[in-house]
Amino acid sequence: MIDELYIDPFDNELPSAYADRLGVYYTKKVTTKHKKDNGQFFTPLSVAKLMASYCDFKQNSIRILDPGCGTAILTCALIEHLVENRNGMEFIDLVAYETDPELISFSRRALNYLKWWLLKKGVTFQYILFIHDFVLDNAKALYDKYYLDKFDLIISNPPYFKLSKDDEKTIAAKELISGQPNIYSIFMGIASKLLNEKGELIFITPRSFASGNYFRAFRELFFNTVQIDKIHLFNSRKETFNRDSVLQETIILKAIKEDINPNKQVYVSSSVGTKDIDHPSVKYFTLSELVDLNSKGKILHLPTNDKEEGILKLVSSWDNHLIDYNIQISTGPVVSFRSWEFIQNIYENGSVFLAPLFWLHNVNKMILEWPKQVKDKGQFIRIENGSKSLLIPNKDYILLRRFSTKDDKSRLIAAPYFCNYVKSDFIGVENKVNYIYRKKGHLERSEVIGLCTLLNSELFDNYFQIFNGNVNVSATELREMKFPPLSNIKEIGNKIILSNDYSMTNVNNIVNEYFEFEIIMA
Repeated sequence: MIDELYIDPFDNELPSAYADRLGVYYTKKVTTKHKKDNGQFFTPLSVAKLMASYCDFKQNSIRILDPGCGTAILTCALIEHLVENRNGMEFIDLVAYETDPELISFSRRALNYLKWWLLKKGVTFQYILFIHDFVLDNAKALYDKYYLDKFDLIISNPPYFKLSKDDEKTIAAKELISGQPNIYSIFMGIASKLLNEKGELIFITPRSFASGNYFRAFRELFFNTVQIDKIHLFNSRKETFNRDSVLQETIILKAIKEDINPNKQVYVSSSVGTKDIDHPSVKYFTLSELVDLNSKGKILHLPTNDKEEGILKLVSSWDNHLIDYNIQISTGPVVSFRSWEFIQNIYENGSVFLAPLFWLHNVNKMILEWPKQVKDKGQFIRIENGSKSLLIPNKDYILLRRFSTKDDKSRLIAAPYFCNYVKSDFIGVENKVNYIYRKKGHLERSEVIGLCTLLNSELFDNYFQIFNGNVNVSATELREMKFPPLSNIKEIGNKIILSNDYSMTNVNNIVNEYFEFEIIMA
């Protein structure tokens, strides 16, 4: 049991400041493993105040939900904002959830001090602190349109961790699941269903929900339930939760329960971290510019500056996806730990037939390095009956890394592969590599080089990072990316081929000049 008996409020201390001190104390007393297991990353005071400032609710009697309250810093900051900016505030009813038994006494201390602070201001405050699981208590709201327990305001920094597919929370919230679930998106989805009409939801979460197949079901429900009103992005992965040493791209999102209007203006701001949070850069976009509500994926695009805004407008002017050119993308079928019996690093001639095996480390911008010796990354795969299902025909492809590393400056890293690279009827592609191909027929040389050029360009890398907030490059996202006309792709490819210069300087020069993008890209 953590001793917090001597952590009392200072004279005239704001409840949010007291809650923050409690959080700092608690964080120092528990292990990193405890925080990670519980998905606990406490909100800094400056971020809590920014989130609170997003609230525009006007009523004098308000019902609030904090579904993962921690030391209640978000609740305290929100209520301070309401009281200081709403003359005549009379009654506040709070429902809070916290499941960590080590934290409960901290939560109660903060909420009791908040109650005392409000009493001095003539505001009646009542709260209930549930030591239950928020998801299991409220998942029914996802499919029961008559669910009665609704709220005017919901504010949260939910836990962040992955769930197994057989976890009881995953099963309870199956309407939100389309792959590997993360607890934070389940919190968001359920919360959206718990809002009263015109109710407001303010969350800080990872931005990984913005794209990818794993969050497709969540986006479908969420963007059809609430209207996005405000978004704030933190451009640094380190600074938002730096006292917990969290490396995460985070986003604050405010949404309102109202009819979805594609033409509504959405406020989009950004800061590097918390130090410049009071002086963000600000843009306005219509909802339809950020999310294509008629698309299957409903990917959320998040441009933060003039360059990214220009890129988004350029790409939005294109009409086609790869499939429109009879071009497909798949993930490499060779899962190494299941295929060790077929993988080897030494070439044999004679009775053993081998195909080249391409791993992530073989794929570099505009060039394929093979063979490249790396421990436990055999460069060949046997061609025999047991491995045939793992191999693909030897023809022209674009190979694209599925993951970027911390040392990669770009998310998109692609290399051309031509069938005359090796003498083999088949090739192997490891599971951390995507491959782009024409299923019926062959990619032309100009198409291979043109697509490689675009994918490796600064233009496309910036475009990709507008909607992708993690290191994954999924086949699903690439299928939904827009591309210029095929004639443009071929022309770009031919320019690179004729120049015989595959450097990234030449790649970016040709792409930027082709789309007259030199000024914005500078």
